[in-house]
Amino acid sequence: MTNDIKLIREPAVYVMGRQTVNDAEIDRFLTDHGVSWQTDTEVAGEHLVETAGRICYMSFAKPRPGGNHAYLGHILEVGHGSVLEHAVWNFLFTGVSRSLTHELIRHRAGFGYSQLSQRYVDESIAEYVEPDCIADDPELHQLWLDTVAQTHQAYVKLTERLLKLFESEPDRTLRRKLARQAARSVLPNATETKIFVTANARALRHFIELRGNRHAETEIRKLAIAVLRVVQAEAPNLFGDYQLVSLPDGTFEATTPHRKV
Repeated sequence: MTNDIKLIREPAVYVMGRQTVNDAEIDRFLTDHGVSWQTDTEVAGEHLVETAGRICYMSFAKPRPGGNHAYLGHILEVGHGSVLEHAVWNFLFTGVSRSLTHELIRHRAGFGYSQLSQRYVDESIAEYVEPDCIADDPELHQLWLDTVAQTHQAYVKLTERLLKLFESEPDRTLRRKLARQAARSVLPNATETKIFVTANARALRHFIELRGNRHAETEIRKLAIAVLRVVQAEAPNLFGDYQLVSLPDGTFEATTPHRKV
């Protein structure tokens, strides 16, 4: 049975969507108010954050030198974090455990979630996330693997028997849901899941600062660092102030001089 189990140790982050800018409408607004202005960033999120910030003070006519990078740098320095809420990304996180998502969904403000349903999706394909501290120790690894294999086998058997229990139900989809929602009760927190996440830049910074900290749980810290790497490539003017610090366990911590923006 253990030969059929896939073990995962690293999360995957996919950028499923990002914003676009309606340049014509921004130009129409500027014309209506008798000013001209153009940003130097091609990143929609950075563009919109700068636009929102400039609207607060109508500072389009005489922008300070340094372009979008300098402008957003000033935003971070003074902590005017509300304008960061206008930059939004859509992600898919895979290779993460149910234990991790129990923590992740505590981040509510600025986040939206859609997670794989164990009521509808068959979990007989065994994929589990193994903690590094267990995987690196042969005895602990074997104990963990044996335990996961037993619970997975129980899930498969329960599903088979529950399908027979509910065979009088004419709706095939409902019959499967009834079986799987009961059988899933034996699955461990290590069970791999997939979760679609939408978040704005301010919420992402809060997530990275809390979960990318050395005191955070290792699995979610790995995810936070993976997210940071992605958003730094996506929007360096919004996330370039973060630095990665190596930790003794081979993972990283994210640090910034601009916390709680």
